Amino acid sequence: METDFWQERWKNGQIGFHQDETNAYLLNHWEKLNLKQGSLIFVPMAGKTKDILWLKEQGYRVLAIELSEQAVKAFFEENQLSFTIDEKKEFTIYCSDNIEFYCGNYFDLTTDLLADVKAVFDRASLIAMPPAMRKLYKLKINEILPQSAGILLVTMEYPQHQMDGPPFSVLENEVNELFSDKYEINLLEEFDVLAENPRFVDKGLTQMLEKVYIMQFSA
Repeated sequence: METDFWQERWKNGQIGFHQDETNAYLLNHWEKLNLKQGSLIFVPMAGKTKDILWLKEQGYRVLAIELSEQAVKAFFEENQLSFTIDEKKEFTIYCSDNIEFYCGNYFDLTTDLLADVKAVFDRASLIAMPPAMRKLYKLKINEILPQSAGILLVTMEYPQHQMDGPPFSVLENEVNELFSDKYEINLLEEFDVLAENPRFVDKGLTQMLEKVYIMQFSA
């Protein structure tokens, strides 16, 4: 999706993808990555997610990125966090205790910025992109992440012809096609969430699954 698309979504309050609570899959499965406290966690296309705050409260450092300045400012304001602002390359960086929140384009990230990342939580990035961009996303992940960094990934599966994305349907076979060259991929959980999301029923969906994967470097 073009950058203007997401800027308009935030400007117009079209943020049905935002969750007011910490993601349940993060709570249930994060410990499986076996990370030490103080590890740096990357949260791409973060919006104003509470997941950042939860990760910080567990003793991790968080590097998040979000295109919308409105979303970044809302994160700090709604959570009553003070911050300072720095500039680095293509980004404006909002810094708080153990949080660096980059405002800018994910595809402008460079290896040096993520050199210390130990893991990724992706709940809203891969499913935000149409197929061609998902391939670019995967290439960028391979480029910028240390090989040892694990990924906790959440996807959606639904009949794509029944609804235009985003969020897009990302099937299990595509996850494997995208990432199996570098990662060992394990499906942790799948859950039918259609009944909990009447807005998608109203759009005509007959099925919607969420799937959670853990992906770790395969030597």
